[in-house]
Amino acid sequence: MTLGWLLVQFALCAVLIARAGYVLSRSADALAEANGWGRGWVGLALLATVTSLPELASGISAVAMVDAPNLAVGNALGACVVNLLFLVVVDALQRHQPMYREASATHLLSAGFGVVMLGFVALSLVTGTRAPAVLHVGVYSPMLLALYLLALKGVHAHERQAMAAGTATRTPAPAGQTRDEWRRFGLAALVVLAAGSWLPQVADGLASEAGLSRSFVGTVLMAIVTTLPEMAVTLGALRLGALDMAIGNLLGSNLFNVMILAVDDAFYVRGPLLADAAPVHAGTAATALVMTGLVIIGLVMRPQGRTLRVVSWVSVGLAATYALNAARVYLGGV
Repeated sequence: MTLGWLLVQFALCAVLIARAGYVLSRSADALAEANGWGRGWVGLALLATVTSLPELASGISAVAMVDAPNLAVGNALGACVVNLLFLVVVDALQRHQPMYREASATHLLSAGFGVVMLGFVALSLVTGTRAPAVLHVGVYSPMLLALYLLALKGVHAHERQAMAAGTATRTPAPAGQTRDEWRRFGLAALVVLAAGSWLPQVADGLASEAGLSRSFVGTVLMAIVTTLPEMAVTLGALRLGALDMAIGNLLGSNLFNVMILAVDDAFYVRGPLLADAAPVHAGTAATALVMTGLVIIGLVMRPQGRTLRVVSWVSVGLAATYALNAARVYLGGV
């Protein structure tokens, strides 16, 4: 397959995922209004799960069909750092004051869980083949799954307590309208899943034709395309004035992306997935840890100033950390 045809397929995947992500954002917001759900919870749980379907489909396809563990691991961890990088865009679009001045403190909880989960992944990547396993699955996989479920429960309980003081009332939407929104939501999710399943084969071909490493393609190229739904949903939430939904979607997607590694591990029958992944991914996990730490600092300190009147200094740190990691993977990936 020629490089040009592969690039066409790659671009088509990007267009399909971006369009479906925009439909998801509109339908999810309509469902939140119809059912009385909080926008923060919708961003963290519903939207974050569905917009991460490309990473889920791509990861399973990469290990089960392409036999490329570095694509799967690079895509999941690369998507985490791309999501965190996109917070820079969110910050820049908040013209009145830096994003961290207006964001809910609830995001500290999801970011904290992200740090713990990423820490387990980094430890497993550094340990390599010495990490304990049960059959062909690494012992880290059930731990990641348990932490993800605990994070959802904890954040949901925290948000319910925060909303308990409110007395918002709303008129229920007609049942037919709600069904239509669920139908649109489901169709968009299927498009995202189909395009995400197609993507790893295209990305693997690009890696071969262009002479790029699978780690670089997974961590940078695939990660950018598979996070297009998150970007579309985030921009849609910002247009609605729902900053917490936008941030919750990105941080929630990171929790789901790390949990995806446990699912990929179950489909990778040759042994523990992270044991066969290249050591370069430990650096990406560490990068995600540093970037999440910067977000936590921003949510606690809530900086007021802007660098060059565009973004806060936290966003400058996020962008610089991402660039350093992309260069490191390009120069030393396999």
